[in-house]
Amino acid sequence: MRVHFIAVGGAVMHNLAIALHKKGYKVTGSDDEIFDPALSRLQSHGLLPDDQGWYLDRITPDTDRVILGMHARKDNPELLRARELGVPVLSFPEYLYEQTRDKRRIVIAGSHGKTTITAMVMHVLKYCGLEFDYMAGSQVEGFDDMVHLSDKSKIAVFEGDEYLTSPLDPRPKFHLYRPHIAVINGIAWDHINVFPDPEIYREQFAIFAGMIEKGGELIWYSNDPETAGIAGKANSDVISKPYGIHGYFINRKGFFAATENRVVPLKIFGEHNMQNLSAAKAVCLSAGVNEDQFYDAIKGFRGAARRLQLIEESEDSALYLDFAHAPSKVKATVEAVAERYPRHRIVAILELHTYSSLNSRFISEYCNTLQQADRSIIYINRHAAALKKMEIPSMEVIKKAFGDDTIRVITDRNELEKEIPGLKSPSTVFLMMSSGDFDGMDIRTFAGKVIS
Repeated sequence: MRVHFIAVGGAVMHNLAIALHKKGYKVTGSDDEIFDPALSRLQSHGLLPDDQGWYLDRITPDTDRVILGMHARKDNPELLRARELGVPVLSFPEYLYEQTRDKRRIVIAGSHGKTTITAMVMHVLKYCGLEFDYMAGSQVEGFDDMVHLSDKSKIAVFEGDEYLTSPLDPRPKFHLYRPHIAVINGIAWDHINVFPDPEIYREQFAIFAGMIEKGGELIWYSNDPETAGIAGKANSDVISKPYGIHGYFINRKGFFAATENRVVPLKIFGEHNMQNLSAAKAVCLSAGVNEDQFYDAIKGFRGAARRLQLIEESEDSALYLDFAHAPSKVKATVEAVAERYPRHRIVAILELHTYSSLNSRFISEYCNTLQQADRSIIYINRHAAALKKMEIPSMEVIKKAFGDDTIRVITDRNELEKEIPGLKSPSTVFLMMSSGDFDGMDIRTFAGKVIS
């Protein structure tokens, strides 16, 4: 099987390329720019293109499939050549479905928590010795790749992203997987650039629920009215399984999940993670894992990369990095850190990086999301905003939107790197949140300087 990737440098795209290479497929790829970690990982597997750019001779009549990445344009020359030659062109969600058509598909969706729940399920299934395919939106400890496909597996676990599929296909990715087990972990308006109205955004989850295979399961968060409304209208041939927030407590020794007959020490923390844990447990039980196996496994779960990831700590201080960018994610993350460190000073640094967060219509959704922090900084990368052709909101607009006159707004990375260390005092926890990279900041090195 010969497969060519257009825009191979994407996070999932390069992982899928590596997964197919490991299956023995002949894999080629192109992109106009490739950065680490994709660059190094493709190179280590002999898959890095010799030259960056688009080359027509990489698409030949013996190419079996072309997989099209999201950031390729509709007029991409390689795409046009594939059409000219009649080579089937698929998005990566279409291809994942094609590869797992005969398997039991588990798809985890929701405006927040889907990466962590997916990672929890993967961790537990691996602990239990089960063979399964997977696709996760972030690196998971204990797994070399974010995508894995096997001829031996009978189960596939996919993170269900609601963002668009490809330049040729405006459907949300999770509409293409047709799950047997589906999770909806809460719904809060996001991606205003493609879903300009909250109702349009919510409708995508209703469509997703309607695509569950006959006799399948809908596992849904019962404390969210939006999710409950969708579950109430689910097809009659779908089994409905609501879940809430798992019992837990905190003491000086750490964070613990609790049931009537057991106490389980955890390496993760926060009420939102107890919501995630409940969803993961429901999925694993449906997949054939028993409760004892689940709790034995989940004790060792450390989280997914950039999901409340501890970067550096000392006896009295710490710095965490989190992918939080949407308002619901930001609020849950700040509250989790404040609850875990009740005697510490919390400094929250949020990068407004997405189309939604920089949109003047949407920014008010962030009101009071940083309320539990003792000091808050909003960072905006001027170059990134310019590339998105977005205007940077004024300081007054940002302060009003967040409901906090004390917020500090910074648009220069050097200024940010000078500001943060000066905010350290005894017992301080720094929480850096972004779906971007703070203009290329080396977070680990910076954290070492701040915390040491």
